[in-house]
Amino acid sequence: MANIHYFTLTIAILALASSLAYASDPSPLQDFCVALNDSKTAVFVNGKFCKNPKLATADDFFFSGLRNAGNTSNPVGSAVTQANVAQIPGLNTLGISLVRIDYAPNGLNPPHTHPRATEALIVLEGTLYVGFVTSNPENRLFTKVLNKGDVFVFPEGLIHFQLNVGKTNAVAIAGLSSQNPGVITIANAVFGSNPPISPDVLTKAFQVDKKVIDYLQQQLWWDNN
Repeated sequence: MANIHYFTLTIAILALASSLAYASDPSPLQDFCVALNDSKTAVFVNGKFCKNPKLATADDFFFSGLRNAGNTSNPVGSAVTQANVAQIPGLNTLGISLVRIDYAPNGLNPPHTHPRATEALIVLEGTLYVGFVTSNPENRLFTKVLNKGDVFVFPEGLIHFQLNVGKTNAVAIAGLSSQNPGVITIANAVFGSNPPISPDVLTKAFQVDKKVIDYLQQQLWWDNN
C-alpha cells in the first residue's frame, strides 16, 4: 500500500512539474536566432525566420537609434524610440527589448499597457511622476515621483503612465521582458479604434452623455511610439 502511495505522489509531482514547464515560452535551444524576412534559407522560430548562424554579423545585434532624442513636438509632448526585434534582429528568441522615452516639460507618456512584457524604467534626466493601476476589482493606484537614477517597475499587462513634472526635458530608458512587448494606448484604442466602437457601448461603459463620446471619437489620438 505504501508503494502505491509513493507511486501516486511521484506521478502527481511529475504532472505538476510538466504543467509548470509548459506555462511559459521554452528557452532557446541555440545561442541566438537572428530574425530574417527571407524564408528560403531560414527556420521559423518565435514569429521570425532565423538567419543561418554562420551568416550572422555584429550588426545583427546592434542599434544606434537610442542615442538620438525623439521629437516631442506633438500633442502629448513625448516620444518613444523602440529597440525591439524589428530594429535589432538578434533579439529574436531572447525575450528582451528596450525603449528610450523623451519628454518635453509637462510631456506625458499616456496610460497604456504592454500585453506581453514587464517594464523596468530608469530616469536618465529630469523628474517623472509615474504610476500603474492593478486589475479588477481593486484597481489600486501605485505612484512615485522619480528623479535621475531612480528605477520603477510596471508589471506585465497593467495600465501605466509617466508624466514629466519638471521644468526641463526628461529622458528615460526602459527594459521590457519581451522581444516584441506590444503596446496598447488606452485612449487611442477606446476612442480611436478603426472602425469606431459603437457610441451605445461607450456611453453605457463610461456613464456619460453621447455628445461626450462623439466629441472624444472625433479627436486625433496621437501615437507617440
